[in-house]
Amino acid sequence: MKSETPLDNPRSHTSVLTATPKGAAIGRRIARRQLAAWRLNLTATEAYYAALLVVGELAANAITHGRVPGRGFELHLCLTTTVRRGTTLRIEVSDCRGDRLLPVLPVRLTPNSQSGRGLALVDALADRWGTIPRHPNGKTVWVELDLPAGGADAA
Repeated sequence: MKSETPLDNPRSHTSVLTATPKGAAIGRRIARRQLAAWRLNLTATEAYYAALLVVGELAANAITHGRVPGRGFELHLCLTTTVRRGTTLRIEVSDCRGDRLLPVLPVRLTPNSQSGRGLALVDALADRWGTIPRHPNGKTVWVELDLPAGGADAA
């Protein structure tokens, strides 16, 4: 859990999940329900579906490339409102493999490439994204999606 995120904040949600395909599926379901609770499926449908794709890709990457036996991954969703950007949905997925950093885009893909398309999808959907180290030896991949004006209720 993130100590700086109040547990009673209705515009923030954090879940710790197992680094398994079932954990990734539960993460996608949690994201879908939380985003619907924030009414993004009604007020910002494009961002809602983009967020679901991003969560799916980042969760799949966490269980495939960031897995450490016996350790899970963390999904954090947060709505923030600022004067400069308006309302932003931030998605964070943290895993325990800080030694496995993401490739720098653009990755050259061929028609026969077996991997690499997921981050290209994230890059296309996100307004901003990147990685940050996570103490003591993990990493967090974050994605921000700007919502249209009036694209989120106060919850």
